[in-house]
Amino acid sequence: MQQTYLTTDELSGRIKYDSRTIRERLKDSVLIEGVHYFRPFGGRKILFIWEAIERDMRMTGESFGI
Repeated sequence: MQQTYLTTDELSGRIKYDSRTIRERLKDSVLIEGVHYFRPFGGRKILFIWEAIERDMRMTGESFGI
């Protein structure tokens, strides 16, 4: 299966959230490293996995244990 990798700015355009909101509020709370994003070659750059985010965006709070 082919996956679509997005930068923070590209993801921002798709989900209509500000890049800063993604970095400061969503990353590590609802977007989980290893599931929704990864750091290629162990660096600082983050690439988001669109298919995982799209799949989980519609989940309710119950699904996340909230």
